[in-house]
Amino acid sequence: MNSSAACSVPKETTMPPKPAPAPDLFAAEADHPDFSHEAMFYARGAQCVVGVDEAGRGPLAGPVVVAAVRLDPDRIPSGLNDSKKLTAEKREALFAEITAVADVAVVSAPPSDILSLNIRGATLAAMARAVRALPCIADRVLVDGRDVPPNLPCGGTALIGGDGRSVSIAAASIIAKVMRDRMCAIMDCDAPLFGFAGHKGYSTPQHLLALNTHGPCRHHRTAFAPVAALLVAGSLAAS
Repeated sequence: MNSSAACSVPKETTMPPKPAPAPDLFAAEADHPDFSHEAMFYARGAQCVVGVDEAGRGPLAGPVVVAAVRLDPDRIPSGLNDSKKLTAEKREALFAEITAVADVAVVSAPPSDILSLNIRGATLAAMARAVRALPCIADRVLVDGRDVPPNLPCGGTALIGGDGRSVSIAAASIIAKVMRDRMCAIMDCDAPLFGFAGHKGYSTPQHLLALNTHGPCRHHRTAFAPVAALLVAGSLAAS
């Protein structure tokens, strides 16, 4: 009896490579922003992916300023990041670079808009206006925060901490911040008693002291608590 037996050797199989995971739209902020979210939508056929961010939601005075930016994938300025992580000098330098190579639109919502729409409503309305003001027609909008503005011309994606995750949103945050700081310098010339060029309308001790000493000016947001309290107190005193 032939004791040898044929043994079958299994053929080596090659597993197909796993596709790269899509970016987690709800992940925590990364160390620095990148182009991965934009690349994902471009790979799906988008032609104009736009980043949107605002500056000035929290201050007691001045407008909220919104920027929309469409970066050229081949000419992305280096060093883009959340504007709060950059020095004023770096923001100004990047502002010049961004405006030289990207499509940019800036919209501001004055205190009257904030009073009539509330700060959230005024910000979202300004975001939609900024996207529509771009020279390109957006087909995907990446927005910093939790809310996608209504009335966008296309779909939107909200990214929490987006200015630290998407270079397009980071670019928008820089444009919005620099433009609002420049507006605050003009406000300072118009109402020099308040020091807007320094504190940018935020509720610093210096600003609150000036506000209590001189009362609100036309740049203050009358629905915001410290300003509203002074207006109510003044109304009661006059009655």
